[in-house]
This record gives sequence, structure tokens and C-alpha cells, in this order.
Amino acid sequence: MHLLVVSHSCATALNQEIYARIQRETGWKITLVIPDNWRDEFGNELRQPPCAGLERSVIRCGVWKNGSIIFHAYRMSWQKFLKQQCPDVIYMNHEPYALATAQVCYANKRSINVPFGFYSCQNIHKKYPPPFSWLESMVYRSSSFALPITQHVADVIEAKGFKGRQTVCALPLDPERYHPSLRQTPPERFPNTKSPVIGYVGRLVEPKGLRTLALALGQLRDVDWKMVLVGTGDFQPQFEQLLEQQGVKDRVFFAGYVPHDETPRWLAAMDMLVLPSETQPNWEEQFGRVIPEALACGAAVVGSDSGEIPFIIRQSEGGLIFPQRKPMRLAEALRKLITDEPLRHKLAAQGRRWVEREIALPAVARRMIGAFEAASMNRSLQPAAGRGFATSRHAFAQS
Repeated sequence: MHLLVVSHSCATALNQEIYARIQRETGWKITLVIPDNWRDEFGNELRQPPCAGLERSVIRCGVWKNGSIIFHAYRMSWQKFLKQQCPDVIYMNHEPYALATAQVCYANKRSINVPFGFYSCQNIHKKYPPPFSWLESMVYRSSSFALPITQHVADVIEAKGFKGRQTVCALPLDPERYHPSLRQTPPERFPNTKSPVIGYVGRLVEPKGLRTLALALGQLRDVDWKMVLVGTGDFQPQFEQLLEQQGVKDRVFFAGYVPHDETPRWLAAMDMLVLPSETQPNWEEQFGRVIPEALACGAAVVGSDSGEIPFIIRQSEGGLIFPQRKPMRLAEALRKLITDEPLRHKLAAQGRRWVEREIALPAVARRMIGAFEAASMNRSLQPAAGRGFATSRHAFAQS
């Protein structure tokens, strides 16, 4: 079988590993189309060599609107390309409302019309404005399968009208790359301390609950701890001011931006990870990938009840949950882990076992293989081009 995958996230070799594993396990031909370079959320240009096994499988393509997950599109004549490649299945590792997804979906319908599927992590039933609502509807009608990252996301997709087959596939993680043994070689910039270390990895923006976190840390002046924050964001000045007001700024270290492939060593050097995200009218925490990454590295987790966070923590039994926007409750959870080392180790060990069982590369690869095989075998179920498909014809006349 020939599987064609299109993915902006695979601009990093780390995210290509799942497809290299699928190729090894199945013997399929895999073609992976990625941006020639990709600008991440911090403005950094990503252009890495392909991961081992995919050196001849990766095709780089220029993009318009580089760095925009929603607006970017590939500089390619997709109808011509698809006819040349003749894949058996096409998987867009993009949201169904994204311009790139519609671009390839339209070209597929106008040319080879093979089974087509998409990815989604949208866990809120949003109504997008035109033209994105039109593009999303067209992709739903024209796709035979989807790979949502959680059951909650699958429910949202179904409620919005998608009729195809769904296979829940969490974001995969390599437990050998994210491993507690990395604690033995912490990053050079990591604070040298014997105090329990609270960690945070992510954007420093207010919806991530940093105001609540600062107030909670102020309630913990009587116990021994240090905190390390990895990431950047526009809320950092206000956060530092809040820490100053709470009298704990001297206990907090700001690491700034750290490349994705270096985060495992930072996570392994932490004793616990905190994710205090707060649901907004148009956003709530999605898979919270940093939680399983931390668990795999041997850190227990404290997370709010926003979005998917509590479901991951309950499933993994790897941490404690507190009500979002409640500084006192967050302080209580942190205090429990700071002062109870055996509990930290117990939760981290339970979380590590869950990662190995449920979201490690082998487990997720098996689910994805099953989804692609089912799509290929049920080619007759691939929707035919029809009236509703013509909605976006003019937008993709050059695809």
C-alpha cells in the first residue's frame, strides 16, 4: 500500500518517527509531504533532516502563510502531484477547517478520489465563520475517516456532521526518548538545587493559568521548593510582578525558549509538572501533550480541570487535579507533592506505565495502521464528488 501523509508538524524529525515506525512494521510505501521550513509558535524556523528510515520518503514544499496552522497552504499543483504519486490512502495531519486540508481534499476529489482522512484536536463545538465553515463541511463530506486525539474530540466531530469512521489516536510519544534516566544529566542551565522542583513547560500566556499559579505559590512560602518555567510569552512581565508581590520571585527560574528535542532533559530534572490552564469562551486545554511527556520522564503532575487535562490525569493515575482558577486548591495539591516524596514517586511510576501502555509509539502506530488499512479496504465508502463539493471550486482552481 502507498500512504501519502501531509503534515506541517512533521517539519521536526521527532514528529516523523511514528510514520517511520509504520513503514517498518508494514512495509508500506510512505510519502511524507512537509513544509520546506516551518515557523513555530515562538517564531523559530524549523528545518531538520528526515528521521532515520524516511530519508527517501520526505518531500519538502514551500508554503504560503508560513507558521499559520489555519491559513497556510502548499505551493504545489496537487492534482498533478496526486496523479503522479497514485497513493492508496491520503492522510492530512491537519484540522478539517484548515486551508491546507481543503486544498488537498479538493485536489483528491478532482483527480484520483482515493480514501481521504484528517486529524483533529478540537474539543469545543465551534462554529467557524465563512469560508472556514464551508471548507470544514466540504472536508467532512469528502472524507472517509478521521483520527481524533481523544474521544471527546471524536464526539465533537460526530456532532458537527462527520459520518465517516473514527479511530481515536493520541499524540504518540517515544518512551525511550522521554525517560527518567535523563535526570542523571540535567541541562547545564538547570538550577543546581536539592529542593523539590516544580516545573512548567509551555507558553507564558494568561489563559494557561499563570495568575492562579503565582497566587498559589505565594501560599507555599513556608515549604521548600524551586520552580523552573520553560517557554516564553507576553504574560511573563505580569507574572514576574505577581511573583514579586507574593514574595517568591527569587525561587523561580525562567529558562526561556527551549527547542522541542531538548525538553525531555528539562522535564526529567523536574519533580512535578504543573499545568493550571483555564478554559476560555473559545478555547480549553486540548490533549496537554506535556503531561504524558512529563510522566514518561518520571515527574508527577498537578493539573486543572480544563479540557482534556483531568481525563489524562485520571486515566494515567499520574497526578492530582484541582479546580481551575482556585489558587488555594492548587496550593494544596502542590503542597501535598512537595512534602510527600513517596507519593510523587508512586504517581510518576503509575503515569509512566500508562504512557508505555497507551500512547507510546508502538501502541499508537498499531491504531493508525488499523485505521489506514480499514480505509484502504473500504475504498467503496469514499464519498464521491458531488454537488456539495463544488462549494469551494474557485478557491482551489490551481490546486
